[in-house]
Amino acid sequence: MPRANTATSRSGLGYRRLTPLACLGYGPRMDVIDAIGNTPLIELGRVAAGLPVKVFIKCEHLNPGGSIKDRTARAIVTDAEERGLLTPGATMIEGTAGNTGVGLALLAAARGYRLICVLPERMAVDKRIALRQLGAEVIITKNGPLSAPHNFRNVASRMAEENGYFLTNQFHNPANLGAHYGTARYKGTGQEILEQVRQAGHDTVGAFVMSSGTGGTISGTGRRLKETNAATRVVLADPIGSSIADWITTGTLGPDGPYAVEGIGSGTVPGNLHRDHIDSAEKVADADAFAMVERLAKEEGLTVGGSTGVNVVAALRVAARGGLAGPVVTVACDLWDRYKSTAWMQAWMEREAKAIKLPS
Repeated sequence: MPRANTATSRSGLGYRRLTPLACLGYGPRMDVIDAIGNTPLIELGRVAAGLPVKVFIKCEHLNPGGSIKDRTARAIVTDAEERGLLTPGATMIEGTAGNTGVGLALLAAARGYRLICVLPERMAVDKRIALRQLGAEVIITKNGPLSAPHNFRNVASRMAEENGYFLTNQFHNPANLGAHYGTARYKGTGQEILEQVRQAGHDTVGAFVMSSGTGGTISGTGRRLKETNAATRVVLADPIGSSIADWITTGTLGPDGPYAVEGIGSGTVPGNLHRDHIDSAEKVADADAFAMVERLAKEEGLTVGGSTGVNVVAALRVAARGGLAGPVVTVACDLWDRYKSTAWMQAWMEREAKAIKLPS
């Protein structure tokens, strides 16, 4: 059955219920690519309680591959096919933190391509295993800045050039922006948000708050929202240690430091991050992000990763300041299942395990 777009309403008893907003009708033939997108938009009723404007979250973790990067993978693959860059039996290669690789692996399996994913060493082991389980070949590189030859993106680019592979190039491929702005073939994230917010009873989006890995989501969605209403604020959520927030604020990259949240932030500016569509930035500490992940699970029923924690902490700050023409919208980027091996998730699991009462 097609997934319905949903919004949250409240009954007289104080419980939240999901109200169907729209259903996507699929044709007689359907494959995994048709199941990407059309994700629910729900209200954060508890973690955002008492704020002057509502906060909604777009549940991109419910895509087939468990992340918003399924949209990126679909856009890049279909664009390459239409332009004749991908033909049956071709090899794709991508430098990825994991999620785009998962999306590409789903499409590679469905369409008969070979996929090689190059990941930096610091990414969760769970992602490496998931990619192998999906049939991708996995190469791990030493951690290093983009200026280093062994940087995962540089390794992927070099291998593509040397072997004639198709480099999907999520950080610079403009098809990534189309995934979120929208194309003639597929609705973008921004278009879906506009429809869902209106169907939930709001005239416009007050603010869109999103972190940046490649920049595709915040730039593509931000452009769509601002074309509809120039007063909509677009706010970058950035982990403390990333250089991007300072670049948004001042035009100059800030210090490049360590942080534990995966898949977002950078010490360089990706080609798909467009500063002219972004109004401001919020810096979020790892500890605050991971604490929010736990709250989202226990108070909202959302099982998400650390980047979503960054998004929600920043979104709550923006909502708390008020002065917006509509609700704040943010994104649940991916599922928590790919972080079970990380230090922050292990600590949480151990703490919960100690609270379980065993039989005497």
